[in-house]
Amino acid sequence: MSDTRELLPVLLSEKSRKIKGSIYNRMQVDFAYYSNRIEGNHLTHDQTRYIYETRTIDGTVPVNDVFEAANHFKCFDYILDTVSDPITEDYIKQLHRMLKNGVMDDDTDYAVIGDYKKYPNEVGEIETALPEEVAGLIQNLLRKYENKSALDLYDVAEFHATFEKIHPFYDGNGRIGRLIMLKQCLANGIVPFFINEDTKHFYYIGLKEWQSDEKKERLIDVFLSMQDDMKAILNYFRIDYDKTELKAREVISKHI
Repeated sequence: MSDTRELLPVLLSEKSRKIKGSIYNRMQVDFAYYSNRIEGNHLTHDQTRYIYETRTIDGTVPVNDVFEAANHFKCFDYILDTVSDPITEDYIKQLHRMLKNGVMDDDTDYAVIGDYKKYPNEVGEIETALPEEVAGLIQNLLRKYENKSALDLYDVAEFHATFEKIHPFYDGNGRIGRLIMLKQCLANGIVPFFINEDTKHFYYIGLKEWQSDEKKERLIDVFLSMQDDMKAILNYFRIDYDKTELKAREVISKHI
């Protein structure tokens, strides 16, 4: 058996060399498909793969779904190219600008692309930050993590849950939040993961429960479960990773 490899260097190498059938190819398609799918995108996994591999699609798919998939591929590459860069307000806004670029029907007064929302919104009937609160809350969130030398899975979950509660954009908050999680995982040697349709419901419940100081285990459980799926993919491509097995309570206990 060939020697195992580290994920981030392999992704960067395969991106620059445009290797087909690679772990880079697989993650591009999986992360775009699942992150868009749970937000209502109608593309199938095969259609997402065809867009990535051939830049073509049949005539039955909504135009916006195609744009969202193609834009997510660009965001994924941007994450790889800037994995060591700090996460700033400008960085987050640039991700949003890339994700929503060219999407039709985004020309209304509500649709602010590459900047924070103009009007209040909610997610799952949960009130989020008011527009005038967003900048200060995002700055506080970034300030909390800017001096940490390394993040663990709990830190990633806490950042994500806080970001989604703020909900800084008119649309695309979940996808931007999950792209940021990808960057944080890659930068800190954490096995990255996507959220699929089977875990979507528990993921949303976990985000809601995280707002309670006593209910954080569900979201961590979801992330650990999806890491297991990702580990199976990494094993196939012979990518090395930390094989330490943790339960949600163990992850949380480090922060109590």
